[in-house]
Amino acid sequence: MFDLTPLFENSGELLQGFWATLRLAAAAAVLSLIIGTVMVSFRVAPVPVMRRFGTGYVNIMRNTPLTLVLLMCSLGLNDILSLKFSSVSSTTYYWWAVFGLSAYTGAFVCETLRSGINTIPLGQAEAARSIGLTFNQSLRLIILPQAFRSIIAPMGSVLIAMIKNTTVAAAASYGEVALVTKTIVDKPTFSEGVIPLFLGVALGFLVLTLPTGYFFGWLAKRMAVAR
Repeated sequence: MFDLTPLFENSGELLQGFWATLRLAAAAAVLSLIIGTVMVSFRVAPVPVMRRFGTGYVNIMRNTPLTLVLLMCSLGLNDILSLKFSSVSSTTYYWWAVFGLSAYTGAFVCETLRSGINTIPLGQAEAARSIGLTFNQSLRLIILPQAFRSIIAPMGSVLIAMIKNTTVAAAASYGEVALVTKTIVDKPTFSEGVIPLFLGVALGFLVLTLPTGYFFGWLAKRMAVAR
């Protein structure tokens, strides 16, 4: 039998860590969706410079380790260049973690959206041009609404991956649940009970990710586009 005492003794700190994880994931989800939408509009734009910029951004971000992106934000932009969001260090590190995670996840959101755009018949874009709509108007009114409906389930997978990726936010000096767990284990007074502690954290992530997956699966069926 596992001794669950260390898990219960440190439950307060773990709950605070999960709250920090939720705050990070919620902000990064919104910002990465904005970044991904902007980048996909660049990738399908009729202007070659915009297409090259969008393609370069996606290729760089997708092939760069997330830990390196977060380190660049915390050590490079924050510590060396002194670019700070606030005079309070915890607030600054939180927003750098949000920015780094969003910039990384935005590349995957962009590619997911682009796959949705590719499912839309070309004739719809041609029809939009024939009635005088500009590229921005056809993208905003016709293309993107259909693309979002067709990629709800894959977007849920991206969100779940992003929630799990918050565990490396310690690279940006942000104290989410993984860093809190390491701090607990490193305490001189910590007794044996590492496995129950890790299982408790894993269960906490299941509580976050499983409902997310079920919700996006339900939403995808409800909003399915009839072909």
